[in-house]
Amino acid sequence: MTNCYPSTAQFIAQEAPIESFYCLSKQALENQVQRFISGFSGVVAYAVKANPAPELVNALAACGVRAYDVASIAEVALVRGIMPNAYVMYDNPVKSRDEITQAYHDYGVKSYALDDVREFEKIHSIIGADESVQLTVRFKIPTNTAKYDLSEKFGADEALSIELLKKVSAAGYRCGLTFHPGSQCTDAGAYREYIEKAAEIVKAAGVPIVSLNVGGGFPSRYLGESLPDLQDYFSAIGDAFERAFGGTETTLISEPGRCLVDSCISLLCQVKHRRDDHTVFINDGVYGGFMEQLFSPIVHPVRAFRGVEALTGDCVPFTVWGPTCDSLDILAHKPMLPENIAEGDWIEFGLMGGYGSSTATEFNGFTSNRYVFVDEGFAYAEGILN
Repeated sequence: MTNCYPSTAQFIAQEAPIESFYCLSKQALENQVQRFISGFSGVVAYAVKANPAPELVNALAACGVRAYDVASIAEVALVRGIMPNAYVMYDNPVKSRDEITQAYHDYGVKSYALDDVREFEKIHSIIGADESVQLTVRFKIPTNTAKYDLSEKFGADEALSIELLKKVSAAGYRCGLTFHPGSQCTDAGAYREYIEKAAEIVKAAGVPIVSLNVGGGFPSRYLGESLPDLQDYFSAIGDAFERAFGGTETTLISEPGRCLVDSCISLLCQVKHRRDDHTVFINDGVYGGFMEQLFSPIVHPVRAFRGVEALTGDCVPFTVWGPTCDSLDILAHKPMLPENIAEGDWIEFGLMGGYGSSTATEFNGFTSNRYVFVDEGFAYAEGILN
C-alpha cells in the first residue's frame, strides 16, 4: 500500500490498519534533505543501509539526492534501478570477489573503500588498470564520542593508511580517504580531529586525494538526548576542511543515514492487549522495527489514537511488549502513554526512519515493512528536529 493520506489520523480513519505501518512524509524528508544540502559544504550521499525501502529511496531521488553509499550488491541494484546515473560508492571495506566483480562489471561502480592490503590486492586483481576507478582508504584514530563505535571492525591505522594510499596511487587509481566517527556522534569536534589526521596522512604519503569522505555519525535527537545543533557539525567540518584542504582539488563528501531520514518516518502500531499493570502488547517489536531497543534505550516520541481522535489524559510509564512469543521482545524504556489506553488503540512512534524496517526480521511470522505516505509527518509536525 503506497497511498497518500493527509495525516496519520486520516490513515487510521480510512484504513483502520491492524498491522504496523511506516508513515512517510515527503515534506519532512525534503526539509531535512535541504538542511543537509544547504548546510553541508560538500556532496551529500545517503547511506542506504539506514533504510533501503524503495519508497524512501525514490523520495530521496525526487528531493535531489544524487549520491549513495552502499554496502551490498542488493543496495547497488536498488539504487541503480531507481537512479541509473547515481554516483554509487561501495564503501563497505570488506567485499567478496563476486561482489566486486558484479559491482564493477554489471553495475559500473567506480568507487570502492578498503582498509587493508589484501582488500586492495583483491580489488586490483579483478578491476585491473582503470584510471577512472577510485579507491578510498578508510582510516581510524583513537576517539570515542559516539553511541556506537565502529572502529573495532573497520579502519586502518595511520601507518597502514599511508601505505595503502601509496599502493592505490602506484596502481593508477584515483585516491580518496574516508572515516566514520561512529553512529550518534555526540561531539562535533570529533570530525575536526579526523580531518586534521587525514591531512597528516596525505602529507606523509605524498599522494593527493580527490575526495575526503567524513562518513555519517550525524545524530538524531531522540527524547532526552543532549546534542549539539546539526549546524554545529556542518561548521566544524567545513572549517576544518577549509584549513586542511582549502585550495586543493579535494571534494568533501558526507554519508548521513539516520539523521537524514529519521524525522520523516513514524511507525504506527496497534495495541493487541492491555493489562491492568500498565502493560501493553503491540503488533511490532524488537524483532521488527524496534531492533535497536535490544542494545540501546532510544526513546522515541509517541502519541496515541482512539479511532481518528488523539488519545489524551494523564500519561504514565508503560511496559511495551512486542507480538512474538519471546521474552526479549520488549522495549528497553517505558514510553509515557495515556493511562486509559486500551486494546484496539493505536500508538505512533516518531523518528523511526533509520534502522527501523531496514533491520526487521520475520520472526514468528510478523513483518515490519509496510509503508504509506502522509502529508503531515509526526516528528516533523511536532518540531522534533535537530
